[in-house]
Amino acid sequence: MRRLHTKELRIATRNTSRAINRQIVLNLLRTHQPVSRAALARLMGMQRSAVGLLVNELIAQGLVREGATGEASRGRKPTLLHLDSRGRCAAAADMRATRTFLALTDLMGRELSPVVSFATDHDPGAFVQNLAGRVRRLLAEHPEAGRCQGVGLAVPGMLDRSGSVVVHAPRLGWRNVALKEPLAAALGLPVELENAAKACALAQLWATRGDAQPSGDMVFLSVSDGVGGGVVVGGEVLRGRHNVAGEFGHMPLSVDGPLCACGSPGCWEVYVSNLATLSRYVGRPVPPLPAELGDLTVDGLAVRARSGDVRALTALLATARYLGLGLASIVNALDPARIYLSGEITSAWDLIESTVRAGMAERTLVAAGGDTEIVVVQTEERPRLRGAAALVGVPAFGDDQGSSGRVLHSSGDAPAQRLGNPRRR
Repeated sequence: MRRLHTKELRIATRNTSRAINRQIVLNLLRTHQPVSRAALARLMGMQRSAVGLLVNELIAQGLVREGATGEASRGRKPTLLHLDSRGRCAAAADMRATRTFLALTDLMGRELSPVVSFATDHDPGAFVQNLAGRVRRLLAEHPEAGRCQGVGLAVPGMLDRSGSVVVHAPRLGWRNVALKEPLAAALGLPVELENAAKACALAQLWATRGDAQPSGDMVFLSVSDGVGGGVVVGGEVLRGRHNVAGEFGHMPLSVDGPLCACGSPGCWEVYVSNLATLSRYVGRPVPPLPAELGDLTVDGLAVRARSGDVRALTALLATARYLGLGLASIVNALDPARIYLSGEITSAWDLIESTVRAGMAERTLVAAGGDTEIVVVQTEERPRLRGAAALVGVPAFGDDQGSSGRVLHSSGDAPAQRLGNPRRR
């Protein structure tokens, strides 16, 4: 029997089944669009007339639109349906310790503007004003993007349960920084914050197409200036009691290792982050980089390694070994069906995969653990920006309208994050 929190339950009403069916329609459209009413009815196992009523309600609310006609072997050609994100956009921001990236997207995460970047100011007030100004400028330059529904910000740190306060962002030196309300006030727009890796995990679920829904549990690992993880269990993003589940970057790899930005020695992050890899190459901690190396990145290091730079290859392979050792700990603890790996280090995947696999095999407790599927998410896919966009897009199609009869599913101390509602409060 599943344990439920009786104080948090909402009793089902006559509208509950209707709200659930609306949510199912929206999710099936997300994964199968374009799709006809008849195909939706088959997928849902419902009468076409009942599905038609639901679709018509969603069209009236501007959540679904009719498109072109499809092919039919006989009879009238069906009208195909899409989620309707026309005339609406999101401002998606990927905040990192060194630079912040910003773009306008539609509500499905497709980019509507060029991606711009700027140096991340570590003063919270200055960062808010800078980001707000750049969002306003981008919206003014791209009126064709439509009305902005909100701003999604992927943050390199831990947030409180409300998603309003950055509790701890070691690379920024932030503790208990209220970020959501000042940014919303500066912009006059809704703002959603999320830990960057959790946002990536949400985007991975949101972007899955057709019948290829991920089976089993998964981990999304983001390796950049720091290291973060998003854990998906049973189709839900795991938060934990204090909303810090997935902080794998601060697993201790060596208690006698280098000091991490969090203040503890030997965290996994100090061995595998971009800064760690570049530091190995130059032979001392970075930043700053030596002037002669300019704006060298891990991507650039991979290019040098392929061109015969032995020192670059050595630095990448050292990171790869530590990456494998840490992944083994994740596999031993969670035994996920797959691990999604993103970050600049993936640009060297052809050079480092065998070393990563060897490190995993060395430390996994069962042989099969070393063969856990690793799906590389290339930097060109911009998973952190897609995650930020999903913070706005998922609620827009989450059918919160009229769903007061929704049943709250919960077990454990912290409700997990379901696809239709990015953050339960």
